[in-house]
Amino acid sequence: MPDNERNNERTRDNNNFSITEMIVRVIITAIVVGLTAFFTPGFSIDGLWSLIIASIVIGILDYLIERFTGMDASAFGKGIKGFLVTVVILYVTRLIVPGFNVTWLGAIIGALVIGIIDAIIPSKAAV
Repeated sequence: MPDNERNNERTRDNNNFSITEMIVRVIITAIVVGLTAFFTPGFSIDGLWSLIIASIVIGILDYLIERFTGMDASAFGKGIKGFLVTVVILYVTRLIVPGFNVTWLGAIIGALVIGIIDAIIPSKAAV
């Protein structure tokens, strides 16, 4: 298969939106964020609905950043840039979702915990 056809195929695959993929990403993100809140000081979630809404918001922010900048927003996916983007996503989510509480230090430590969990359970869903 020529390179042009492969690139066109990848572009089509990247442009396709799958609701199933998004649901799986939200579920995995919820698990990772829940574990992160459990292990991280300065990071708390007040209930299941806050966790689910935060996971959706994190997924949307991650998708938008990836879509418009082309940068993978995983904690260790793109070095220090990916780590900092993860910190910002966590902190901005705090401003949008009631019951999702994180300090700057909590967001930094949370990004580290998310990176560790993502290394153990590799997924595209963890911020």
